[in-house]
Amino acid sequence: MNAWNHTNESNFMLMGLTDSKEIQLVLSVLFLFIYMATVLGNIAMMLIIRLDVQLHTPMYFFLTHLSFLDLSYSTVITPKTLENLLTSRRSISFNGCFIQLYFFVLLAATECFILSSMAYDRYVAICSPLHYPVIMSTRRCHALIIVSYMIGAMDASVTVFCLSTLNFCSSKVIHHFFCDTFPILALSCSNTYDAEVTIFILAGSTLLLSLITISLSYVSILSTILKINSSSGKHKAFSTCASHLLGVTVFYGTMIFTYLKPSKSYSLGKDQVASVFYTIVIPMLNPLIYSLRNKEVKSAAFRLVKKKEGSQEFK
Repeated sequence: MNAWNHTNESNFMLMGLTDSKEIQLVLSVLFLFIYMATVLGNIAMMLIIRLDVQLHTPMYFFLTHLSFLDLSYSTVITPKTLENLLTSRRSISFNGCFIQLYFFVLLAATECFILSSMAYDRYVAICSPLHYPVIMSTRRCHALIIVSYMIGAMDASVTVFCLSTLNFCSSKVIHHFFCDTFPILALSCSNTYDAEVTIFILAGSTLLLSLITISLSYVSILSTILKINSSSGKHKAFSTCASHLLGVTVFYGTMIFTYLKPSKSYSLGKDQVASVFYTIVIPMLNPLIYSLRNKEVKSAAFRLVKKKEGSQEFK
């Protein structure tokens, strides 16, 4: 079988989600609505946190970055998916494909550690409330953010390097709706064992390390909550973690299902459904999870609306 690389071929072809024109039209309308909701929801979340002084705390500092990641994450995937659904042009250049993959991995890995930082913040707030201002200082919060982005960039760089050095078979068709790791590996004529092991270890380490951090934080939080005598105190302590815990469960559930398994077990149908969920749907859900289930965010939004109405009446 003939082999090729980026020096003699310039395009991949994305198979997409379906060949049915009717289903493509339905999906394009649905994804466009979801993308608009994602953009508006995450921008609104960032603006509310930015404009309300009472939300200038470490938890909401991390939440601002989470909203930025979700907005960027969706923008990396959804517009190209919409183009493929609405037009017959399903090609993506070699460089374009690996740029999409790079930012996808960077943002996903960074989000894992942002969620870990948020869990650590909740751990300090509940388990060491008196030392919270000292431990979660501005300097430490910025350090956690910088480290999260650095790990994401390292993961993305290694993944793209491993894949871009492979030769690919005559087929240029990626059986997916975006450039993801396993579908690209499936096209290679090279021995992919080393690349697959490296990527698996890297992805597994990122997911497990961040998940272990979150799990340990919540074990300590649960232990502390159980020691609280009053039921109202327990409810108040748990309510501060409920939104984050729900977001973590949804995000990690789909990521682990998709990535912590051998590439040979990749299933086009099941994995595409999971991929749609964490690349397109979850970025829309996070603003809802952290706003509808969070009294502080709802109160901040209400204060901003009242402030705007007051300023208009004054004029």
